[in-house]
Amino acid sequence: MSLANWITALRIILALVCVGILFWNIPGRDLLAAIIFIIAGLTDGLDGYAARIRKEITSFGKSFDPFADKVLIILTLVVLANLKRVPWPAVWIIILREVMITILRHFAGKKGLAIAASPWGKLKTFVQIVAIALIMLKIPYSLYFLWLAVLLTICSGLDYLWRWRGAFGMVDKNR
Repeated sequence: MSLANWITALRIILALVCVGILFWNIPGRDLLAAIIFIIAGLTDGLDGYAARIRKEITSFGKSFDPFADKVLIILTLVVLANLKRVPWPAVWIIILREVMITILRHFAGKKGLAIAASPWGKLKTFVQIVAIALIMLKIPYSLYFLWLAVLLTICSGLDYLWRWRGAFGMVDKNR
């Protein structure tokens, strides 16, 4: 397995460790969980960089990098919502967008199309990571960053739907 794939797998492991720590009743748990979450978030860019620079772009990486992002973000948000630290509507909007894009990627794949991450999608992920880290660190007004992330989540979802509407058969390119 390539270095980039190991980094991607590490992100999933770190996500599980992060949310596990959030359930512990230990001093400094929020800081520890936030540090692990931030490290996991940094691996999002690091695995892609490693794959490109080492010319090790793989099918595993193309599939599991977005999956690892979803595990990190959604799992952490669900735990934070269960701990009553983030509102469920924000979590559901983010989950629904991710499900929608996963379905879109599935249909696109059946048509031989590969849907790469857009600048909107990358910005959305970055802001989600920042918002979640701020919430775990209990920074004042951090929920405003979460709602900004929700807005970017909606915008990126609409952008994907518009750009890849042909994958759903909405546009007949033969006409």
